[in-house]
Amino acid sequence: MTLTIVVAAVITILVLGVGGVMTNVGPWYRDLKKPSWNPPNWLFGPAWTLILGLAAWAGVLAWTGAITQTEHLRIALMFGVNIVFHLLWSPLFFNMQRPDWALIEVPFLWFSILALIVGLAPFSALAAWLLLPYLLWVAFAAFLNWTIVRMNPPFTGRAVTASKSVSAGG
Repeated sequence: MTLTIVVAAVITILVLGVGGVMTNVGPWYRDLKKPSWNPPNWLFGPAWTLILGLAAWAGVLAWTGAITQTEHLRIALMFGVNIVFHLLWSPLFFNMQRPDWALIEVPFLWFSILALIVGLAPFSALAAWLLLPYLLWVAFAAFLNWTIVRMNPPFTGRAVTASKSVSAGG
């Protein structure tokens, strides 16, 4: 059990770290039109830390509830798929400056969380419940993402924006 907790903690810290590095909240993001109900930037770090901490706890509970190697493999694959979708969103939205592409990606993330809830429930009902804040937060983030896309002009991405700035200045 101790090794399971350590592995879950290390994976969670890595996901949080990679997510933080891939989230560049710079002038581009600050200049976007956002709805009045957009949470303050400082809230996202603690929210993700809590949510992914709960997901790690869910993983530990499910892992310890699983008996066979096949069940462990299924749990690992579900979390692996979720991590991939989790880590795709920030680079699309922030680094590539394509909230429209991030909006296309977010349903995959949401369904990967739903799959975790359904898939972990047979091993631990509490594990499934611990993932509910993750599902709800991503649903909220998806609506925020959709609203930002609607409130702003069409997105062209970072490379095109940079070349327009260079050509406009010279």
